[in-house]
Formats: sequence, structure tokens, C-alpha cells
Amino acid sequence: MHHPHEHAQDPQEHTHHAMDRRGLLRGAVVVGLGAAGASAALPAAAAPAIAAPSGPREPSLAPAPEAPSDAPAGTAAGVTLAAPTIASCDTWGAEAPRGTISTTSGRPNKILIHHMASANVTDYSQAAAYRIARDVQQWHFANGWVDSGQHLSVSRGGYVMEGRRGSLNGLRAGTHTVVGAHCPGQNSDAIGIENQGTYTNVAPPAQLWNSLVDLCAYICQQYDIAPTQIYGHRDFRATACPGDVLYSMLPQLRSEVAAALNGTSWSVTIDNTSSAFSASGNWLTSSYSSERYGSNYRYTTPAEVSDLATYRATIPSNGSYRVEAWFPGISGYNTSTPFIVYTGAGQSTVRVDQSTGGGAWLSLGTYSMTAGTRTVVAVSRWTGGSAYVVADAIRITRL
Repeated sequence: MHHPHEHAQDPQEHTHHAMDRRGLLRGAVVVGLGAAGASAALPAAAAPAIAAPSGPREPSLAPAPEAPSDAPAGTAAGVTLAAPTIASCDTWGAEAPRGTISTTSGRPNKILIHHMASANVTDYSQAAAYRIARDVQQWHFANGWVDSGQHLSVSRGGYVMEGRRGSLNGLRAGTHTVVGAHCPGQNSDAIGIENQGTYTNVAPPAQLWNSLVDLCAYICQQYDIAPTQIYGHRDFRATACPGDVLYSMLPQLRSEVAAALNGTSWSVTIDNTSSAFSASGNWLTSSYSSERYGSNYRYTTPAEVSDLATYRATIPSNGSYRVEAWFPGISGYNTSTPFIVYTGAGQSTVRVDQSTGGGAWLSLGTYSMTAGTRTVVAVSRWTGGSAYVVADAIRITRL
């Protein structure tokens, strides 16, 4: 069986396959301004038409938000974080170690983020998560290691699993840890987290990301590690791991972990594959662009109709929230796509140039929102031209 890890000289350490690094478009998107992206030959299912010269019109701001309902207040500062659900080695069906696993008497001082360099599967089930954990253990046995090299793993569906046996007990105690085999020179000092998939050109799914934030916050709490001490594998080794996109998201990871530890954290990411997303059959599915968030995105032609792609969320408390959008930016996509933000007390429309600047979170602004469960963001078709409008992922963060 092929495995994504290179053999290391030290049987307790490993590196990842080096991968070609491809630059992502990071151009700033300014509402109302067009910018040309790189040309690409697109399949018919996602090929943008050339926009007609007619100017954009304001959309009919369709479905009225539902009446807000009570929602839990945010976590109080100073509260102890609950342990996330972590499947033990016995739970996911690990084999017994093939040798002695060393244990340190001290605590780790950092967290290292890895990706498995495995396929970006769309099976997000628990069964798939346990299967990849077993596969990783076999790959690492094939390297001559005594057990899985990493301490913990996160699947694309957000399931967290113990990697090297004994890591979970050490984490719960917060006083010791086992010696890993995930990065030469750091195996006694760093907790290694393997994330299923390859994140060189795409971002991890929302389920994985949210679990990774919770897991890192819990590790920091248990071992008294500062969120600033979260690193990528490449920071200590000549490797592409954890991929250009995931590595570029580490500042965000540190920030969200710090917020969780301070009791101020609340953020939700809603992908177009989420049950909180809704769109009519006119919104088709494409996975063409590598700048997509997750496995695919939605697209449709402009039309002067009320036919929104909507994202629902439960806003936990009245306050200030940052709203961001993720989409693939391709030359020929619409240069004035209307994004509608519903605050609970009103609504605002932001027009986004989707022909460039994709593959990154774009701020739609900061809004004062009321608590409640409702449609918080919508993407409208009501714009000019014939170039596709795109609905991919939305992120809402309390400030």
C-alpha cells in the first residue's frame, strides 16, 4: 500500500514527501473594482460567460430572517475547557505497539501541525476516520517504527483520534507525554497532530478546522503551552508539510486558540456542503477550482429573481461579529456578486469581485448582530452580466 510518508534514518522520526508549492491568488478584493485573474480553460460545468455591459442592480433582499430565538451565552473568561472527544487507540482498532514506547517526565512546550499528504476524501464519517488511523499505523509500521508516529490525528470529518498509544493518558494528566516520531529533534518536545488530507492548494474542511482549534486549545490548557507555540512541521524540517494553505492558516489557528483559552472564542464556518446551507436546484455544483473551500462549491448565472444561496447560523449573543467569505477567484467569474448580511436588526449588501483574490478568507465587514438562529448571509443572483456568481463558504467570528 502506498503511504505518504518518507522513510527517516531515525526509526523514531519521519518527514513528509516534499510537494511542489504553488502560489495562491491573494489579491485584495475591493467592492466595485474589477481585476483580471489568470486565464484558465474551464469545463462546461463551471465555465464563466463573459459579463454583459449592463450595470448591476440591487437584489431583492429576499427571505426575511426568522425571529431570533434565545441562544446560550458565550463562555465566561477563565472557565476550564472541556476535553474534546478523542477516540483512544483501542476505540479505533489499533494494533499493539511493536516495541517499547518511551515516556518523558516533563511536559511538551509546543504543538506541531502536520498534514498526512493523503487523499482529500469526501467520506467524512467516523468509519472513514478510524480507517485512516489504522492505515497510518500500518504505514508507520512499514517504516520500522514501534507505533504511529503522531500523538493525535484529526480526520476530514472532524473526528479526533489518539495516535501513538499512551498519548491520550498523558494529555489527560497534563504531566507527561510519550515520545513521538513525527519530527526529528522535536519528538520529545512537541505534540504532533496529523490532519487527514493534503493542504497544498486547498483549505481543510470546516469540520476538521473546528476540531483542530478545540484540540489545540485543550492541549495548550493541559500542558500550559502558549498559543504562540503552535508551529508547522516545516518550521523545523525541510518539508512542504503541512501544505502551503494550512501553513498560511496557522496565525488564524493561534488566534482562535488564544480566544478559546481566554473564554472569548466563538466562530462558525459554514460550507456549501453543510446542512446550514440552502440553495435551489439552479445553483449547480463544481469542484473545478483548487481554490475552493472543501470538496466543491456552488455556481449559477445572474438573474433578476429572488433565488438566494443562504447560510444559517446561531449567533450566541448580542455583539460585534466579523463576517468573511471564501470562494475560488477565477477570471471570468462575476465581478459584482452581491453578498447580503443579515444582522437580526437589518441587512447590508456587499458586492464582491469573484474574478480574483480567491482561495482565502475575504472580510465582508464587521456587524453588530443580535442573538438568534436565522439566515445570516446570502449570495444573490441579482447582478449584471452573465458571468457566474459563486457560493462557497462563510465564516462568522465574534470579536
